[in-house]
Amino acid sequence: MCDDRRVGRITQRRRVTRITLGHAPSERADVLAVEEPLEIRVGGLPLAITMRTPGSDVELAAGFLVSEGVIARGEQFSAARYCVDATAEDRATGTVSNTYNVLDVALAPGVPAPDPSLARTFFTTSSCGLCGKDSIEAVRTSSQHPVADDPLVVSAQLLTTLPDRLREQQAVFEKTGGLHAAALVDGATGELLVLREDVGRHNAVDKVVGWALMNDRLPLTGTVLMVSGRASFELTQKASMAGIPMLAAVSAPSSLAVELAEELGMTLVGFLRGESMVVYTGIDRIEDAQLALPQEELVP
Repeated sequence: MCDDRRVGRITQRRRVTRITLGHAPSERADVLAVEEPLEIRVGGLPLAITMRTPGSDVELAAGFLVSEGVIARGEQFSAARYCVDATAEDRATGTVSNTYNVLDVALAPGVPAPDPSLARTFFTTSSCGLCGKDSIEAVRTSSQHPVADDPLVVSAQLLTTLPDRLREQQAVFEKTGGLHAAALVDGATGELLVLREDVGRHNAVDKVVGWALMNDRLPLTGTVLMVSGRASFELTQKASMAGIPMLAAVSAPSSLAVELAEELGMTLVGFLRGESMVVYTGIDRIEDAQLALPQEELVP
């Protein structure tokens, strides 16, 4: 196993020109969030390529395998190592260098290799974790950790504190303004268990799930997944695969995310900002919801 939390640059400095109407242009240094490809292999065979922010790559790969239904428990993940891909000319001239953009995962003995149909035929971009899937039916992966009967109950007051706590912990976002974040919170104590940042919201969630897998914490019963952007179908599906009973987002959910959450028995909260929120499914898990939620009519 390798400690990859500091592998590769997370930020990059560039000279930029700021233009403000009515003022002279000014040059200054700006900090950008780094985006680079990561090829995930299993047993030497390519599985997917995702555009990500370097760091926590092993967690990212582990979480991705959980999302795809390849593994579901910590003991099924054996190790991971970075690979060097080079041509014969590169090796002959001694110019080979590790870019830390190819990661090979070894599964535990006896764990079946991924089905070849899972191999992505397209890049998984930083904005879409499902690109390359043949159909919506293909991503309704059956989770080994059902959430419908999870007894989690969270106070509305606790939920309203999560966006600010998420923002306070986003160290790289503070410098760049260009990263999404996902955090896992203990629903009973309110403890923030882990937070990860990435240019892709789905990658940030995979890193959180991968952390849980590698710390033998799956299924994530009694937890809340808080995300900085919108709640998409893919994030709902990833939460389901990890056994997370509640997904909360600062922005809107998609219609398919709401349908899936309802189907799974998951609580889905959107527009979690300030002292208000909108609960789309599973309101029974929110304590004192009738006092916390404004009585507004839904606008089609």
